Amino acid sequence: MTQLDPPGGTVRPAVAYPSALARCVSVEPEKFAAAHWGQTPLLSRAAELPNPAGFTDLLSPDDADELLSRRGLRTPFLRVAKDGQVLPAARYTGGGGAGAEIGDQVLDEKILQLYAGGATLVLQGLHRNWPPLVDFTRELSLAVGQPLQVNAYLTPPGSQGFATHYDTHDVFVLQVDGRKHWRIHPPVLPDPLERQPWGGRADEVTATALGPAALDVVLEPGDALYLPRGWLHSAQAQQSSSLHLTVGIRALTRYALVEELLALATEDRRLRATLPFGIDLADPEAIEPELTETVEALRDWLSHADPAAVAGRLRQRAWSASRPAPIRPLAQAAALAALTVDSHVTVRPGLRWQLTVTGDQVTLRLFDRTVTLPAYCEPAVRALLTGEITRVGDLPALETDADRLTLARRLLQEAALIPG
Repeated sequence: MTQLDPPGGTVRPAVAYPSALARCVSVEPEKFAAAHWGQTPLLSRAAELPNPAGFTDLLSPDDADELLSRRGLRTPFLRVAKDGQVLPAARYTGGGGAGAEIGDQVLDEKILQLYAGGATLVLQGLHRNWPPLVDFTRELSLAVGQPLQVNAYLTPPGSQGFATHYDTHDVFVLQVDGRKHWRIHPPVLPDPLERQPWGGRADEVTATALGPAALDVVLEPGDALYLPRGWLHSAQAQQSSSLHLTVGIRALTRYALVEELLALATEDRRLRATLPFGIDLADPEAIEPELTETVEALRDWLSHADPAAVAGRLRQRAWSASRPAPIRPLAQAAALAALTVDSHVTVRPGLRWQLTVTGDQVTLRLFDRTVTLPAYCEPAVRALLTGEITRVGDLPALETDADRLTLARRLLQEAALIPG
């Protein structure tokens, strides 16, 4: 099997701004990676960032009102919190009326009552349903190499939605509107995994939050804050309402390597062996020889672990968590029907891909599927996915225009390409 170079495709910002990462951090990417990534917070003031309009192009208060009132929003795309507690969805959802008999649509009248009464509104999953954030998140995800999610927090004047806590993922906080007072404390558990939420250490969190803060700051519109996972934080709106975006970074960890290694370890027969008949599982002396033999077998197996197999499992995990740019199904179908050798096509922005040649086949792995083609198609597929060729009639290594059209149609139908 010959391994050929992976991921291609470039992503362009949807608006005329610098790169998505440059909008979030006031230091060079190399310095951010070396001094802050996964280690320490970074406060970046608006004056230090290349954002003339702050972050209102991503989501403004008017945009938030649009989502809450006219988009038929449903749970779980909205949470509501007050006094540190998440409110039951039944308090602000109901049927959508004639022709929309869905029982969990957000009701704007109830949202008004709760928000006016001091509740914080959390718009969730905006990287999937608000176009400016779909594009911004995709570019930022490619820059950091990790899956992302975006929530918006709308807090009434003087209110605090959540008590001091920590997240199990890194975040960029982007202050859009209003002012918010943040208090940041060091971790009680550095680098927590998703299975290690703060609730299991509530007493430690509370005690640490009573001590001196590592960072005590009011975020103004256009300011950004990076927080590694595990850092304690609380935030309170000031005299006016506040809107900020939280970009969650679902970073893979070394423990993910451990999980995938253990999943692959099922191939080892010694590790699949049944424990002795009648063994007393509560007796440490009975367990000790089995544990010793198991550790030895696991050590032997790990010494021969195949990096390619682990990488394949990690790829499947990471790629499925980050979608490429949305496609327009109707426009895509029309392009398929109208395709000629003079048509231009381009790789779907944000698409992660990998080409592998085995014998007489080339395998194209995408984020959610695998496409198998004859090996002679490899030069043409690569030329399309790298952007080297965009005109269908210019595809290399194919004998006829009919072959070129067939390949281009297949890749358009698989949503690897879009009309260009």
